[in-house]
Amino acid sequence: MISISSNLNIMIKAAEKASKTAIRDFGEIENLQVLKKGPRDFVTKTDKQVEKILLQELGKAKKNFSILSEETGSIIKEDKENIWIIDPIDGTTNFLHGVPHFAICIALQSKGEISSGLIFDPIKDEMFFAEKNKGAYLNNQRLRVSSKNLIDDCLFSSNQEGMRISNLSMRCTGCAALDLAYVASGRFDGFFHNKINLWDVAAGALLVREAGGTVNNLDKFDINNINIRASSSSINDQMLKNLKNF
Repeated sequence: MISISSNLNIMIKAAEKASKTAIRDFGEIENLQVLKKGPRDFVTKTDKQVEKILLQELGKAKKNFSILSEETGSIIKEDKENIWIIDPIDGTTNFLHGVPHFAICIALQSKGEISSGLIFDPIKDEMFFAEKNKGAYLNNQRLRVSSKNLIDDCLFSSNQEGMRISNLSMRCTGCAALDLAYVASGRFDGFFHNKINLWDVAAGALLVREAGGTVNNLDKFDINNINIRASSSSINDQMLKNLKNF
């Protein structure tokens, strides 16, 4: 039996409750009200509702914790040392098009570092979670990054910009959080992306590290402008060499 902290237990229960809304609305794609937020950046009523449930559930359990959420932004409360970092639906465009590849993401930042994180894929019922110095898990199975050491055998993920510049074997899935979860589970060998937001990568970066992988230091970036490089440790140097112009 895996021993998890009370904070991670709160996060898991909140994600499971909020996922019911995402699953229901995913089955009614044509009826979704969509507000265009930018050229490729959409927000749906589902995003708002999922976020509302997450904030309610997390707030009931830890009402003084501060919050950083994609839709609401920063909410500073009495406890500034503990911050919930939330992305209600990462992969919204996939969601809108009926592509079953999106996730609910929650991380807890304590005293300046990510201490717990989860990425929940409600359609596939895959709950990826990790706690600092306690390992990474998919449901109840321990995760380890890929052990491949030949870059030609590896599969990487990024956004379209990354795919254009790279000679690596690539995928662009439209969900950065799941890309990182897949690196942690050995499905992908590496993930890289420029100018990404903290809520997209906070939980995933912890997952990769706790699964034995390598992630560059994210603290030196602005929360809305992060360049992330994550991979198995055995392939990291070779990946970075290929990305020197990215």
